[in-house]
Amino acid sequence: MASPVTDPHRTDHDVLREVADRVLWLSTAMIHHANRVRPNPSGLKVGGHQASSASMVSIMTSLWFRHLRPQDRVSVKPHASPVLHAINHLLGRLDAAYLPRLREFGGLQSYPSRTKDPDPVDYSTGSVGIGATAPVWGAIARRCVEGGTGRQYSLIGDAELDEGAVWEAVLDPVTAELGELVWIVDLNRQSLDRVVPHIAAGKLQGMFTAAGWQVITLKYGQRLEELLDRPGGVHLRARIDAMSNPEYQRLLRCDAAELRRRLPGDGPESAAVAGFLTAVDDAELVEAFGNLGGHDLGALDEAFAAIDDTRPTVLFAYTVKGHGLPTRGHPQNHSSLLNDEQMRELAEALGTDPDDPWRPFPAGSAARELCAATAQRLHRPEPPQARPPAVPADFGRTPTGTATTQAALGRVLLDLTRQAPDVAQHVVTVSPDVSSTTNLGAWVNKVGVWSPVERTNWFADDGETILHWQEHPTGRHIELGIAEVNLAGLLGELGATWSRWGRPLLPIGVVYDPFVERALEPWSYGIYAGGQSILVGTPSGVSLAPEGGAHQSIKTPSIGIEQPGCTSYEPAFAIDTEWTLLAALSRLGRPDGSSAYLRLSTRPVDQGLAAVPGDGAARERRRRQVVAGGYPLRRVERPEVTIAAMGAVVPEALAAATRLDHLGVPADVICVTSPDLLHRAIRARQGHETAEAWILDQLFPAHRAAPLVTVLDGHPHALSFLATINQVRTTALGVTSFGQSGSLDDVYRHHGLDADTIIRAALDLTT
Repeated sequence: MASPVTDPHRTDHDVLREVADRVLWLSTAMIHHANRVRPNPSGLKVGGHQASSASMVSIMTSLWFRHLRPQDRVSVKPHASPVLHAINHLLGRLDAAYLPRLREFGGLQSYPSRTKDPDPVDYSTGSVGIGATAPVWGAIARRCVEGGTGRQYSLIGDAELDEGAVWEAVLDPVTAELGELVWIVDLNRQSLDRVVPHIAAGKLQGMFTAAGWQVITLKYGQRLEELLDRPGGVHLRARIDAMSNPEYQRLLRCDAAELRRRLPGDGPESAAVAGFLTAVDDAELVEAFGNLGGHDLGALDEAFAAIDDTRPTVLFAYTVKGHGLPTRGHPQNHSSLLNDEQMRELAEALGTDPDDPWRPFPAGSAARELCAATAQRLHRPEPPQARPPAVPADFGRTPTGTATTQAALGRVLLDLTRQAPDVAQHVVTVSPDVSSTTNLGAWVNKVGVWSPVERTNWFADDGETILHWQEHPTGRHIELGIAEVNLAGLLGELGATWSRWGRPLLPIGVVYDPFVERALEPWSYGIYAGGQSILVGTPSGVSLAPEGGAHQSIKTPSIGIEQPGCTSYEPAFAIDTEWTLLAALSRLGRPDGSSAYLRLSTRPVDQGLAAVPGDGAARERRRRQVVAGGYPLRRVERPEVTIAAMGAVVPEALAAATRLDHLGVPADVICVTSPDLLHRAIRARQGHETAEAWILDQLFPAHRAAPLVTVLDGHPHALSFLATINQVRTTALGVTSFGQSGSLDDVYRHHGLDADTIIRAALDLTT
């Protein structure tokens, strides 16, 4: 008998099908082992998605073992993570010791993770819709660092197209110009709870076509197409095409006799269909009826070969959820698990051993050689890691007059181009159509706007044009449409170039602070995936007095405290903005780096109130305090009360302290720049985490302990924890209701942020 390698009767697709069968087995066995073999003393459900993985096996096997290139990147739908791990194992990228450790502490993650899984993962996924769109932003990020392209694949479940984030990305004007994008939709027509009743493929295809995408539909496999092309097959094709999703799924679970009875239906062509089926034998009928394009390796080859790299492509691949499993097509198979008997039957059908589930292909076999050849073909050398340039800590200026922290943002970026041009070359700013209203105009004029191609600026010779919109592939500002989710997704990918391509960028995204909450999920997910960036929310709070209502952010200071992997700042003065922004930039693009969130304001503030020390050493001490979380702004000999204020309301705190002194109640004023860092310092002092705690002794030394009033333009609980440092009586002032339009004085008075309210609170604590 000829060896598998030299057997002339074996085709490439035969070998590939053998590999696909092993991928199906490994992915199913991983989930089975996690739920039914591994001890589970807690009794909590472990979970996993055997059916959702099975529907992707053929697509992913074809992609990895025949079409993927080293320069390509793939975002894998969350529930197919076991398929990715199975493929990585066959390619020698994941030790077999990890296969029994799906969803185990220290083992394989529930969903693909760039930062936590032990094997290669191109994009972290798990939050539905976010992973699907990540390659859009990854394509832009790659162009920004190296100008090169490789295909950026998104493997998407069809239910994922229900997410608004997907369509926000598809409709952004830049997306239609990214020809490296390829989305493969696993069209299994099932959601978590049911078979989706409506046939939505035509509508979805039309939406992508309207957005400028190439649309490829892979509906029937080659066996079914051959059957339908026979004389009389046109009637069966019409019947299947018109069939509802639930009916088709039900017929998938029928044997030949039941299929012959049900398939003709009761329409006008039922007799013609029944007559046609008489010429088809039972085995062929059952096999062909379930032969959808997404499981046909030959049809997949043809579809991949048809991709046009001059525009984004979406490939709708019809599949069966649970393909190859006993649960195939069942409406409740989303989280169903095969039992031991079914696993043994599956092992026999797939030619493997349930008692040795991780057994490799035999040495010298065609399947093993295909795996080795694929691993060699897809090998990616680790890119050399370039360190970001050193960021200056202080430009040496002391702002005077009246200024806003929002305006200070634009000034710092412009100063970077003059005083640290090497740093400025790594900075990329992103905004959703708000660059001019958030003081980025001078920066944009200086560095230009990124575009896939150079465009003519038709207003370049217009003398009244202040913002010069020069668009070219080397521009350093990226303007998206009005969709904060897109901005956050792009920030995450721009912030991951240091690890993905070895080329660090320093991305800064600017968004109106009330809309930070819109961007919260993709922003958080980008940080989880290793993206390091700076998010600037401006303008913020009820200090945006004329806007009123929901345009006045309340919860965002709390978000800054609670977001992992991120340091939040809310500076009160322009110099504080400079120092915190420079410190945040210095932490980007490095293995030990982190993201940052700056909450800025449009309230004009007298910069003299900052009382920046003139002595160089004292100035540096102040800068270190600002970056660490706060600084003493006013000290008295024996304080009877301490006012801790943050951001735009610091002038009210200073005014209140002056009046309290006249009332015989001397008050210290602490300017808080980061409740986030102060909270971490408290936890470090308690032994709960690693952080620097020295700043607490400088801001709130025990010998100066006094009743505490906290005040900020946001929810009061964001600073209320400060009273625990010295266990003092406290009153927390802030905003707890939706905003009101009006003058600044009226709005502050309404919310209790004015000096009078601060004074009353202080007197209540001291008398």
